[in-house]
Amino acid sequence: MVQNPAPATFYVDAPAMRRTIGHFATGVAVVTTCTEGTPHGMTVNSLTSVSLEPPLLLVCLTIGARSTGAVSEAGRFAVNILSARQEHLALRFAKRGEDHFANLEVTYGQHGVPIIPDAFAHLECLVERELVAGDHLVVIGRVIRVCERDGEPLGFLGGRFSDVAVRGNEPTHWFF
Repeated sequence: MVQNPAPATFYVDAPAMRRTIGHFATGVAVVTTCTEGTPHGMTVNSLTSVSLEPPLLLVCLTIGARSTGAVSEAGRFAVNILSARQEHLALRFAKRGEDHFANLEVTYGQHGVPIIPDAFAHLECLVERELVAGDHLVVIGRVIRVCERDGEPLGFLGGRFSDVAVRGNEPTHWFF
């Protein structure tokens, strides 16, 4: 693999990067795991499918966060895709240094990871690979169980939560 480092004269400041990439709509999920009987979790929106065969996904976790270390230590995690009605949980799990699970009734998946109640969907994963990239740990997870429910997922665009709504009109052209 060839890496092309940018010349030292190029600089993109963090606010400009955040603002620009904010024009790309994403979903919202909470990554959860458990170590030594203690549940951990964090809100993420850097999440994508990598492969269907084998089933792999990629999630980016903030380096230095307790939950990031817990995912690495446990070697397993769940991605809980939040429903349109769970903005409060996205905000709760985005706060640093708090007990995100206080007074929250969770269930545990077949592989011992906390599952957020009434999430739109969840995927239980084993850590397949990890890669440090800037201020994040890129984790590739092998999906070993999926569960989905009826409803609508929570979206995020331009620094705000949004609904993911059906447009209601048929496309005039399909491009495949």
